[in-house]
Amino acid sequence: MSVRTTLATVLGAVFLLAGITATSHANAADEIGIGTLAPKRSPWGKVFTVWGKAVAKRSGDKLKLRWYFNGAQGDEGAMVKKMMAGQLDGAAVTSVGLSKIHKDFLALQMPGLCVDWACVDRVRDGVLDELKAKSESKGFVLLGKGDVGLARTFSSNKAITSPKDLKSAKVYQWSEDPVAPITASVIGYTGVMSSVPSLLPALSSGRIDVATVPALAATQLQWSNHFKFVNDAVAAGVIGGLVIRQATVEGLPADSKALLIKTGKKAGDMLTKRIRKEDEKAFALVKKRMKLVTLQPTDEARWRSVFKKVRRRLGQGTFSAQWVSQLEGLAR
Repeated sequence: MSVRTTLATVLGAVFLLAGITATSHANAADEIGIGTLAPKRSPWGKVFTVWGKAVAKRSGDKLKLRWYFNGAQGDEGAMVKKMMAGQLDGAAVTSVGLSKIHKDFLALQMPGLCVDWACVDRVRDGVLDELKAKSESKGFVLLGKGDVGLARTFSSNKAITSPKDLKSAKVYQWSEDPVAPITASVIGYTGVMSSVPSLLPALSSGRIDVATVPALAATQLQWSNHFKFVNDAVAAGVIGGLVIRQATVEGLPADSKALLIKTGKKAGDMLTKRIRKEDEKAFALVKKRMKLVTLQPTDEARWRSVFKKVRRRLGQGTFSAQWVSQLEGLAR
């Protein structure tokens, strides 16, 4: 039940870099290039499209958002590298992508930290100002927050009830996620490394048969077609955000800058509301198609114990012990 913040989020589509070049900054037409893994027709893509139309209309076409959907700018790590190099203005990414800007973002979805949205809101809101400051220290503006879904364990060949069940499974490990190998080490299994774009073919071939992902991501990206079991227990709330290069934002005229910041926050709020509803619907759908696995109290206790050990390990180098403790305090 290791957490791969796939996403959704969000978790976007599964195509490799298509060779499309984004604007390196807001050009004379003030066009801002933004990358995402999300398909254009996905719930995330629809919100982004609405945001883009609103920005163009309210600015009188003086400011435009050019979206690169379907992973056209590469996986999340690649998009962040392009932003750092000035080859891409912004991105809508999961916490894994945000962690490439500052690692502390990823701690918000440590295994077992938050298993419902009320907890996610409490923790994220409690440190949002700190995260914004950390983003700015790296040259990025966090325009808006976003959600990917509640991560649950899906499996193909057998039900996953106890941590030990993963030892004989082929567990998906997002190659860009530094939390995943710690989880695997604590539980005692060897994860199967894969990028988000490579997960679907890996499931099709049987190279991977277990993944802990949000139901919305699983259905939108066709991963759910390869699973027979889904756990009702939540491993983590998977989150994301909208980030833009600070140089791009500061290079805009004052009115365009104010419009981008204001509408970016609204887009993030819209994402939060819509994605939570869509993820709930997606889970209801997969429950009808798959065998629902309900954990016994003894197994729930085993997972809580394992997740606590994972968080302790993560506080020994991946994140600071103080940061882990602060987030756990907010989660209670």
